[in-house]
Amino acid sequence: MKIRVCTLLAAAATACNVARSDTAAAPSVMSDASPAGPAVEVTKVVAKPLDAMTHLEGELTPYESVAIFARANGFVSNVLVDRGSRVKRGALLVTVVAPELGAQRSEAQAKLEGDRATYERLKAASQTPGAVAEHEVELAGATVGSDQARVDSLRTVEQYLTVTAPFEGVITERDVHPGALVGPQGAGNNAKPMLRLEQVSVLRLTVPVPESLAGAIAEGVGVAFTVRAFPGVKFSGVTRRVSHSVETATRSMPVELDVDNADGRLAPGMFADVVWPLKRTTPSLFVPPGSIVQSTERTFVARVRDGVIDQVPVQRGVVQGDLVEVFGGLQEGDVIARRGSEELRSGVHVDVRAPAPPASSVK
Repeated sequence: MKIRVCTLLAAAATACNVARSDTAAAPSVMSDASPAGPAVEVTKVVAKPLDAMTHLEGELTPYESVAIFARANGFVSNVLVDRGSRVKRGALLVTVVAPELGAQRSEAQAKLEGDRATYERLKAASQTPGAVAEHEVELAGATVGSDQARVDSLRTVEQYLTVTAPFEGVITERDVHPGALVGPQGAGNNAKPMLRLEQVSVLRLTVPVPESLAGAIAEGVGVAFTVRAFPGVKFSGVTRRVSHSVETATRSMPVELDVDNADGRLAPGMFADVVWPLKRTTPSLFVPPGSIVQSTERTFVARVRDGVIDQVPVQRGVVQGDLVEVFGGLQEGDVIARRGSEELRSGVHVDVRAPAPPASSVK
């Protein structure tokens, strides 16, 4: 009986020792397994042509605008137009009188006639050898030429006493009345122009296009816009002039559109909400908006290669449908995290989920 009990105790002790050894070995087995990385749903970078719209602000200005000053000193005798008057090219606007100018021309004309008579006598006398020196004839001829130039100059100035419209348009300012003393700009007797004439049948729509969109500007493209004066009414213009220079103060490139305003509904000075078309010559790269991370240091997307994160700096472009245009060190087909996070740092191992179909439903 004692032998049997001893045998049972020895068997129990052996079992305990085996159990302890198994328990002690378990941690070493667990320590050999690498920890699983965070699960990341991925998508692919897609490339496609940019064909979208964005809203920009523009300002309507006259196609042509000129401040009209008097070209000669005088008094206004008649003003034939007023603010809002529509005039044709060459139409008479203002008449100016300058009595002293007429007196100067009469004096110059009389001097011309006298000098011409002297020249004719000397020229006739020079036909007799030794009667008149050739030099005297030449001086008399030069005097006649100078007198003629003086008379022509005064006649030209007299023509400026009748002020006409240089082009068809509308008088938008009037700052002169009959009896006012007027003169050339900068003469000190009239700081303001007599009239301002603007061509409004065709307007210029100037749009400052941001530098980031300068590459999508195309001449000859029709553009729609609205103004506050006519809610819900769409107008249109055509891109005609691109400055090809970015203004450093605003980081934008002025672009001019021609707007037909034959009905006169639009007016210079109006602000326009422009629906600007965006098209590029080469395909652009697009990613879901959630994949772009904006941190305090930079903007990036988390690219996944062989289960390892690589933060790629990017710049945002245009929103097209449910995707965002990006610029940076990406290529079409690159695998990126669909939902980016600052926690997805470069070098982090991740558990890549089966990629969902690319979000390419762009309208």
